[in-house]
Amino acid sequence: MAYSDLRAFLADLGDDLLRIRDEFDPRFEAAALLRTLPAEGPAVLFENVRAYPGARIAGNLIASRSRLARALGTTADALPRTWLERKEHGIAPIQARDAAPVKEVIHRHPDDLLSLLPILTHHEKDAAPFITTGVVLCTDPETGRRGMGIHRMMVKGGRRLGILLANPPIPHFLAKAEAAGKPLDVAIALGLEPATLLSSVVKVGPRVPDKMAAAGALRGEPVELVRAETVDVDIPARAEIVIEGRILPGVRELEGPFGENTGHYFSNVSPVIEISAVTHRDNFIYPGLCPWSPEVDALLSLAAGAELLGQLQGLIDGVVDLEMAGGTSGFSVVVAVHRTTAADVRRLVMLALNLDRRLKTITVVDDDVDIRDPREVAWAMATRYQPARDTVVIHGCEAYVIDPSATGDGTSKVGFIATRASGADSDRITLPPAALAKARAIIARLH
Repeated sequence: MAYSDLRAFLADLGDDLLRIRDEFDPRFEAAALLRTLPAEGPAVLFENVRAYPGARIAGNLIASRSRLARALGTTADALPRTWLERKEHGIAPIQARDAAPVKEVIHRHPDDLLSLLPILTHHEKDAAPFITTGVVLCTDPETGRRGMGIHRMMVKGGRRLGILLANPPIPHFLAKAEAAGKPLDVAIALGLEPATLLSSVVKVGPRVPDKMAAAGALRGEPVELVRAETVDVDIPARAEIVIEGRILPGVRELEGPFGENTGHYFSNVSPVIEISAVTHRDNFIYPGLCPWSPEVDALLSLAAGAELLGQLQGLIDGVVDLEMAGGTSGFSVVVAVHRTTAADVRRLVMLALNLDRRLKTITVVDDDVDIRDPREVAWAMATRYQPARDTVVIHGCEAYVIDPSATGDGTSKVGFIATRASGADSDRITLPPAALAKARAIIARLH
């Protein structure tokens, strides 16, 4: 099922949506609740936001595999396959025929962004409120190709935002604009339904070069677009909020500190956006994604994790599944293999650590280990791994920009091979299937 917008997705969640009617402040309080939710906790809708009458804040939307699956109209087990298959068959966006809901309210040249939007302040030492789930849209100044990605943005006061551009293609587009001495028009879409949000982190290729077409494929129907009010950019017609503006050429200012997905603060000298307009729906919903949270884990696991799984399956026989370790910002993965030779397992480790520049550690286990159960992975490491024999270290690698442990010399990477040896001594203890089935049936009655 394709959800027309974020509101339709929320309406379909039923008991999996927690509505908070107590007053919450966007400064620390909303983030504190989102951070303290359990990993499989419900989505949250704050309906009483201090100092912003009528506005709402939604969070923890895709923190569970079940909600991710619901967003894509599939099952939790089929998530990686669905992701990899659909993104290779784009559905091009279309121009909206009716009035765009995102333009129900229009503010041209607003004096103060924070007077309009309840942008969250997440951590005690954050320099300012930060936008964490804004999908930045722009076009290549030379080719007209669309760029689309999630980039953190710092509210600098008035009509200015600092933007960290750590991933392509938007930094390349800005470089072209700056070479011509011109600003780069951008629009920041907030409050998208999950499939379109997820498409902003898809790795596109020659078959489907446009992330908005990938969004259509993930949704199962085209995204409706409309022209922005003050910049030369198409925007999602059913977004909750759009911020329009221009990245100023040649301007760089301190951006941060901000508590990043690594669980550490990070600052940068970054480009600056000058805002020209804000448009939004009546009684809009602001999306609050909390860094270093289960929601970030789920986003990275599907986007980066599924991408890496697909690459590895195309290169190594016997790769079964892949899980990104929670809380690691995508720096650590566990891969399950089936009857893969020892030589190919080592090759797998080397390939994975080189294919994904974010990745720092990989653990390889057999597919009799549940890679989503930390206890089982720890068991494999304790009983099937020998440090001197089963460790692969790579030196002199490129460090990811927000890795707080990296130095100017780059980073090192490591692989742990915890696969079974041959012989009966390597067999793990088991129970007869019939006995297990009976036990599980009884336990199921308790829920």
